[in-house]
Amino acid sequence: MPVSPSIFEFVAHDDIPVRVVRSTKRRKTISSQWRDETLIIQVPAALDEKTERSFVDEMLKKFRQSRQRRNAGHTDTELGRRAHELDQHFFDGSASPTTVRWVTNQNKRWGSASYQQRSIRLSSKLQQMPSWVRDYVLVHELAHLVAPRSGHGPEFQKLLNRFPRRSEADLYLEAFHAGYNSHAKELGGPIDELDGFGEDAE
Repeated sequence: MPVSPSIFEFVAHDDIPVRVVRSTKRRKTISSQWRDETLIIQVPAALDEKTERSFVDEMLKKFRQSRQRRNAGHTDTELGRRAHELDQHFFDGSASPTTVRWVTNQNKRWGSASYQQRSIRLSSKLQQMPSWVRDYVLVHELAHLVAPRSGHGPEFQKLLNRFPRRSEADLYLEAFHAGYNSHAKELGGPIDELDGFGEDAE
């Protein structure tokens, strides 16, 4: 039966930080949660070492499966496939992007497009947002490829209005931006100007 310490920490073989909390208040139940970039697993303190290890392994397995489901569709290949689907649906394939990918260094735009390279880049911050919000950003960038000389003018706006949840998506992104910067300000961190898309390169 495990004794002290009541908290045991280790890093799994696939770099998942784990904190096992042995609680004297628990009798049978096991729980886990992802908090502060760590998988926290709470177990009864009375468990023997073999049983505790089996429960921890099971919780790690479930966490990996859950993470895999969450990350499904977050590859460049899947993003490109979705962009082509939306291009066909809204623009009859006239945008025809050659590359569509996620980037982690795009901190002041949700997305950007290059008409000359026919490429689209989306901020990785969008990966945790609802799929229809990601779709909206993709449609925004696709519209730039369809009407590269319009900027954000009337022709571009008309194209973007084809997305049925445009107003709702704009409100969602504005709210996310406000909340993100408010949290960053509380922590004394830098403020990211994730409040729009900017002008895209031709």
